[in-house]
Amino acid sequence: MSKKTNQKQWTRYKRRSGFTLVEIMVVVIVIGVLAALIVPTFLGRAQKAKRSVAKQKIGTIESAINLFQQDYSRFPDTLEELVSKPADVADDDWLPPSMKPKDLKDPWGNAFVYRYPGEHWAFDLLSLGADGQEGGSGENADVTNWGD
Repeated sequence: MSKKTNQKQWTRYKRRSGFTLVEIMVVVIVIGVLAALIVPTFLGRAQKAKRSVAKQKIGTIESAINLFQQDYSRFPDTLEELVSKPADVADDDWLPPSMKPKDLKDPWGNAFVYRYPGEHWAFDLLSLGADGQEGGSGENADVTNWGD
């Protein structure tokens, strides 16, 4: 082969080695369609997982409240008494808490709501859910210690 023939083949190869604008647009559209189909499913599962974590945390806090009641013959006035020494408890009687302040936050970053006396049980404990407001339905519904 001559030098000129090799140069022509190289020139053709260089022209064909890149992607055209149409090919790139097709790939972007396909990725967009796949994302539109997959992302809502993933987000739905993430909300379900957060609700499940909230239920587990409520169970853990309930246990801590019941232990507090057994140890000090009263229910805590606030959830903070589960993580730090209450004013009316003597230093000698204080038992180290089994919870940390971060345990008093729901998966959405909001503080759990504690009511004593409760309307449904001796005490009510709830997470306000994804919307951070009391009430709601679906994925915005509250997670409570008296329902479900």
